[in-house]
Amino acid sequence: MKIEHAELRVIELPLVFPFETSFGREETKTCVLVRLFADGLEGWGEAPAAAAPLYNEETVGTAWHVLEDFILPAVLGRDLPHPRDFPPLVRRIRRHHMAKAGVEAALWDLYAQANRISLARALGGTRDRVDVGVSLGIEMEIGTLLRRIEEFLNRGYRRIKVKIKPGWDVAVVQAIRRTFGKVRLQVDANSAYTLDQAPVLRDLDDYALLLIEQPLGEDDIVDHARLQAQLRTPICLDESIVTPDDARKALELGSCRIINIKAARLSGLTAGIATHDLCQRSGVPVWCGGLLETGIGRAANLALASLSNFTLPADLSASDRYFHEDLIDPPVTLNADGTISVPTAPGLGFTVRLGRIDRATTRKASLGPDRVDNPP
Repeated sequence: MKIEHAELRVIELPLVFPFETSFGREETKTCVLVRLFADGLEGWGEAPAAAAPLYNEETVGTAWHVLEDFILPAVLGRDLPHPRDFPPLVRRIRRHHMAKAGVEAALWDLYAQANRISLARALGGTRDRVDVGVSLGIEMEIGTLLRRIEEFLNRGYRRIKVKIKPGWDVAVVQAIRRTFGKVRLQVDANSAYTLDQAPVLRDLDDYALLLIEQPLGEDDIVDHARLQAQLRTPICLDESIVTPDDARKALELGSCRIINIKAARLSGLTAGIATHDLCQRSGVPVWCGGLLETGIGRAANLALASLSNFTLPADLSASDRYFHEDLIDPPVTLNADGTISVPTAPGLGFTVRLGRIDRATTRKASLGPDRVDNPP
């Protein structure tokens, strides 16, 4: 599989409604798309870095720079028989996990197409449907959040995740339980708390949550171990786990009982599979998180979530949860049983709509033997 040519695009898509977390508010989805050409095929990947370095240190700008100047030059013109040949090529480039993940996803797409198999099958997936939930952000007042939850439960979602932060936590969860009873519910703090605030987090033990996601520092596993020892509710780590080895260390310390696997955070699907396998051997359940991906990134996440140890509902909502018009056809849709079907067609399993991508593109570059930089 010789990589002959590459294309980068920055795209912007308006969200159906704003999404607010403890670290910021997004009204538009911005990311970098990677398009690779090899052997008459084209593969697509998404580097879902945001405009600002709030979830992690990466941004659209840094991802573009590292992709253009370091990562893509390492693969252009090179014969890569398998996507697993890619991580060793970029190991010396420190971090920049989302940028790496965008290229690796495109390589997996190419590999699956070349072998005429679905991406899920290429990754070792075993499920034909993935149990999913919906993730809801912080609102101006609790009533608005309750109305959003009711809307998504009526659409067929069977698990709700809500963002929390100091001052928007126990009362919110209490109101959800009072209104919706035993609905499957979990919360995500995005590192908004410190160990000194453990009493507030202990109060959440009374509400039968599936998990509390990343309550403490984004690079911490030590204080999380101390906090988990105080809680009945499982802690799930997200931002703290950026390599499979981080997962090993966290599990050995007792920092969590569940791990959220995001391929983009871990540098790609290969590392996502390795983290899944490690957790499976350890008897630790995992689930697939999301980063507001377009359909291109969502398709790759869906394939990954078809692996056997993804036993908790994924943050892989239907396309219409986030976008008026996604970049793929058919759009990702929710089944009546609260699942999403895993595509069986070769590669991503969806048709990428170039015209829609053109309309959303704000920056574009072509890299290869005859490199061309041009506006959208």
